[in-house]
Amino acid sequence: QSNSAATHSSSPAQNVSTLLSSLPEADAIIYSSPQKILNEVAPRVVPADELAKWRATFVDLKRSVGIDPSSIDYIALALRFHKPASDLSFVPPDVMLVAGGDFSADSLITLMELSLQESARKETYLTKTITVAKIEPIAEQAKKTPLLKSFSEIGVVALNSNTLAFGNLNYLKAAIDAASGTGRISSTAINSLLRDPNALISASGSPLTAFVKSFGMLGTETTPRESRCDTRFGDFYAAITLTGSNFSLRGAMSADNPDTAKIINGLFSGLWQQAITAIPDKNAQGVLKNIRIVPRESEIVFEADVPEQTIASYIKEALKPTPKVEPATSTKPATRTKRRVRRK
Repeated sequence: QSNSAATHSSSPAQNVSTLLSSLPEADAIIYSSPQKILNEVAPRVVPADELAKWRATFVDLKRSVGIDPSSIDYIALALRFHKPASDLSFVPPDVMLVAGGDFSADSLITLMELSLQESARKETYLTKTITVAKIEPIAEQAKKTPLLKSFSEIGVVALNSNTLAFGNLNYLKAAIDAASGTGRISSTAINSLLRDPNALISASGSPLTAFVKSFGMLGTETTPRESRCDTRFGDFYAAITLTGSNFSLRGAMSADNPDTAKIINGLFSGLWQQAITAIPDKNAQGVLKNIRIVPRESEIVFEADVPEQTIASYIKEALKPTPKVEPATSTKPATRTKRRVRRK
C-alpha cells in the first residue's frame, strides 16, 4: 500500500480495492469517496457562494487539525456480527469506521490525545498503539443495559501512516490482524461493494447471514453448529454514481431464484408506491418516482437516473435560509378605560 496522495490518485479504483481488501471480515459495509464528492460532484450541484464557504472551512480545518475533507480518499463503515455467547445471550455487532487519504494519521491521533487528556488510555496490540476513550453517557446506560457495554468505549488506531480506524476495541484489534494478513474481509464482499468502481457511495451486505449467525443457527461462540441453509438470499448491493449529467442509482438484492424474485418484487413495488405517497415533500416524491424496481433472473434490481439539475435545484432550495416570521401585530383598536364618577 502506498502512503502518498499521488499514488492514491493514479489508479483510484485499483487502490481503493486494495486498501479495503486489508480490512477485517464484515457482514455489511458502506463505502464513500469524499474526494470525488467534494471535488467532482459538489461544484456541479452546490451554489458557488455556498461552495466557497465550504472551501474556506476546509482551509481552516487543514490549518488547525491537519486534515482537509476534500483530500480524504475513502471512508468505510463496517459491521461484523457474532454468534451468541455460551450463555445464549445476544452479542452486539462490532462497528468500525476507517478513513484513508492525504493526512498524517499519527498527527491526528496526537491532537485527539491532547484534547482527551486524562480521559483517554492507551493499549498496545501487536505493533500498534490504540487510544481508547470512555463514552460516559453510554457507560452510565450500560450499567442498566449490559447490551451497551461494548459501545461504552471507542478506540482509534493508525493502521498505517495515512489510514485511521475508529471503533470498538475488539474490531480494531481485528483490523490490526487483518492489516498483517489474518482474518481479512472476503474478496466476494469487496467485489460486491465495488461492483461499479466509479461509485460515489456504495453499500453491500449479507443480512440473512448476519441473522443466522447472531441467533445461534450456526451455534454459539463455544459450540459451533453446521449450517443447514446455504443461500445468498438477502445479499444486497447499492451504489450512486455520476454518469454524464445524471446521478445514477443502481442496486440489487439476491432472491435465490427467479420465482422468489418475482414474488418479492410484487411486494416491494406495492410498498414502495405507498411509501412515496406518504412523503409530504413533492420534490422528494419526484426524485423517488424515478426509481424502478424489476425482477431480473434471481435478483430484484432497482435503478434510477436523476438529472444533475434536479439535484442542484433541490440542494439550492434546501440551503435557502428560513424566512423570519414577524410577530403578528393586533389591528384591534385599543380599548379605552371608562372612568367611573362617584356621586356625592
